[in-house]
Amino acid sequence: MRFFHLSDLHIGLKLMNRELYEDQEYILNQIIKIAAEEKPDAVVIAGDIYDKAIPSAEAVKIFDSFVSGLTAAVPDAEIMMISGNHDSAPRVNVFRSVLERQKIHMIGMPPQLPEEFIEKVTLQDAYGRVNFYLLPFVKPSMVKLIVGSDENGNNLSYHDTLHKLIGRESIEENERNVLVSHQFYLPVGADPDKAERMDSEIRTVGNIDEVKADILERFDYAALGHIHKPMNAGSQVCRYCGTPLACSVSEAGQQKGIILVEMGKKGTVQTTVLPLEPLRQVRVISGTLEQVLKQGCSDYVSVVLTDKADLDVIDMQDRIWNAFPNLLEIRRETLRRADYGRAYAPEEKLDVFELCSSFLPDLDEEEQKLLLQDVINTVQEGC
Repeated sequence: MRFFHLSDLHIGLKLMNRELYEDQEYILNQIIKIAAEEKPDAVVIAGDIYDKAIPSAEAVKIFDSFVSGLTAAVPDAEIMMISGNHDSAPRVNVFRSVLERQKIHMIGMPPQLPEEFIEKVTLQDAYGRVNFYLLPFVKPSMVKLIVGSDENGNNLSYHDTLHKLIGRESIEENERNVLVSHQFYLPVGADPDKAERMDSEIRTVGNIDEVKADILERFDYAALGHIHKPMNAGSQVCRYCGTPLACSVSEAGQQKGIILVEMGKKGTVQTTVLPLEPLRQVRVISGTLEQVLKQGCSDYVSVVLTDKADLDVIDMQDRIWNAFPNLLEIRRETLRRADYGRAYAPEEKLDVFELCSSFLPDLDEEEQKLLLQDVINTVQEGC
């Protein structure tokens, strides 16, 4: 069994002030071309199809073209995708039963009633059955009727919710099983604060969405989405494939790609990264003004000027824009800052909770801190 593992297409996303429609269309067409060459038995997209719950007409058009091209390139393949935290789950769920007859499985909603279970698609090859469990992004409130609540009637944690939800599935251990999921999984014992996250990702205050990855051990492969940098969740068979296209300056220089998963007999899994080359790279170019101008290009560029003295150059911005037509930003390595009680280094990044707390010096009570965390997380989820 050979299948593609993709995730986090984020169609419609803007890179700072730049529309990426042309770049996304280019990279999706590249995926179609590679699919036509490799002929996978299935294509899996692990969430965040769109960047926004209500995508633009242009974004929908690009996605429609991608799915049409993919089905033409690999007409015998099953195409499976789930909703992520950026998607509108009900919208992804539309025409679910109709699309299944066309070998397209778009699963927007997780099971919500006790009699419902995770959507399962079963394929067959020379070694027997391969079961794909398609689990969209889950918030504890979505599945409260299934997993229950704590002794105070509150929602369970993300960790407990996912462990209970997946744990209730009757998984045939002698068959090959694949989980497709869009959550923040971390190896047991890992510090979530030290996990490398990209600027384009939505993060919760206090990492309340963390789920220990030991639950993934029930599966022969876990095709994960949500983290934008390619990485594993403690095992080479529990993988985040990352975005197919850089979504922020923090992803500059990353090699993006498709994970080709090849499953032989039970217990035999091989993965290969098929590289993707963007229409334009995302780059950070650092140096003095004269050094920077010599590196002009059409890539998406964040310019960092390292000149120690103040630049008294009237047409500086015009010269930089002429050298970099797809300029994202201009920054100075050393900045003058007014002292408002605390001086931050230019490269220091505060999370939202720390920033809000800095304006509330009397925030001492634990209940008040938890309330602030809840407010911030609620606002972020609604963005």
